[in-house]
Amino acid sequence: YGYPWPEILNCNKFPADHELCIAAVSTNENSSSRRMPRASCKDCELEEASTAREILDNLCANDFAVKIRILRKNVTTTISDFDLDPSRVEVLKHGPLLRTEIPARLQQWLDIDATCVHNIMRGTHAGVFVVSGDVQGDKVVVNKAYAWQKRNRNLHQAVRRWKHHRCPEQAG
Repeated sequence: YGYPWPEILNCNKFPADHELCIAAVSTNENSSSRRMPRASCKDCELEEASTAREILDNLCANDFAVKIRILRKNVTTTISDFDLDPSRVEVLKHGPLLRTEIPARLQQWLDIDATCVHNIMRGTHAGVFVVSGDVQGDKVVVNKAYAWQKRNRNLHQAVRRWKHHRCPEQAG
């Protein structure tokens, strides 16, 4: 899941001859293998869109915003795998990311932050969502997620208005 190994289980904390600790395969953290990004540890939930203005303010406050379709790959196991439907990625705001980077970064988020994605999906097999968040180094962190449903007029209105919306200047 991308979470770090707990410090309490670090073999360096035990005597070398106790034979109860299984050492890591590689203790060299600067090895040539790719470092796996860590999960954001946010147990995000779906947001209720109260007003279109509130949604627009949220989109302004975050680095990126996209409308995406998420598919659950397997439903038979307790661990769910999620896929991003690349044909259904609508970039509302790309921020510091290139538009072409966004699908790969979002797929990485789906793979790493399984708890967050599971909470957003709420047991469904597929769904369309508007998600926004920040870019932190080599990963994205989703801060807000809204379910794209017909009855959610405020969300539809906010996404339509976003194309012509000007965010207020950030102070500082």
